[in-house]
Amino acid sequence: MLSLVHQFYAMGSDCAVHLHGRTAKDVERFAAAAEGEIRRIEARYSRYRSDSELARINKIAATGGVIDIDAETAGLIAYAKACFAKSDGAFDVTSGRLRAVWDFSVARLPDQRSIDAALPFIGLDNLVLTNGRLHFRRPGMELDFGGLGKEYAADRAAEVCADLGMRHGFIDLGGDIRVVGPQPDGLPWRIGIRHPRDADRPAAEIALPSGALATSGDYERFIEVDGRRYCHILDPKTGWPAHGLSSVTVISDRCLVAGSLSTAAMLKGPAGAAWLHGLGVRHLVIDEDGSSCGTEPPLTRSG
Repeated sequence: MLSLVHQFYAMGSDCAVHLHGRTAKDVERFAAAAEGEIRRIEARYSRYRSDSELARINKIAATGGVIDIDAETAGLIAYAKACFAKSDGAFDVTSGRLRAVWDFSVARLPDQRSIDAALPFIGLDNLVLTNGRLHFRRPGMELDFGGLGKEYAADRAAEVCADLGMRHGFIDLGGDIRVVGPQPDGLPWRIGIRHPRDADRPAAEIALPSGALATSGDYERFIEVDGRRYCHILDPKTGWPAHGLSSVTVISDRCLVAGSLSTAAMLKGPAGAAWLHGLGVRHLVIDEDGSSCGTEPPLTRSG
């Protein structure tokens, strides 16, 4: 059996498709299909493209109008609304307005008036989805699929490969992982989880024969002001970055689920571990000083 690690850059992340196939033609076909599906989703839901489906929707969101959407987009928004309800409003894809307030390229905090001005336009309960139609009840809103797109792409890439006959491999989109099947010898994949305060020392190693995992943390995009770290995960209720935790990893059947739960737990701060425990999902939570403050086995600890 042939193996291949197909690497490329998409969705703002280093991406890798780890795959096995019986022939060179098989692995090349799997790799092309996975990358093609990831790039398709990026083109549809990127907030940086003026020709994306998300841009089309946000033009209507700015006016408070109504727009017809396709089944794929409706499914993602329906899922986002379920996450909003399950997380008591912590996970909110209408928080895009806050991106214009926070600039993580400079170590400077925004003024409170700018944050307060954005908050009235945030709230997924002001978005109505009915029979493939979106109605924005408040003008000036903006959708941001940053907490869904990459994880959804990992799931779809894995599903496309499985449909083509791939039985062993996994998709890795910047640490968001969806497994297609175990290693060819039947053993699970061993996935290392980065320690948020020491990149050279993994926080844990997870055996993953199937399913997915995703990690949210404060260590990739952040600024430090007066000795305090402010990360890019923004609380839609306060407009300020999440605090209290440095990293949350969730293991689930789908990367989309793992990613939304890890982000919501980060936003819940010190209460995030108990919230995940209540949901009965496997997780690893690390607090701001780098200590583990919540785990659900089986996890193999490192260090």
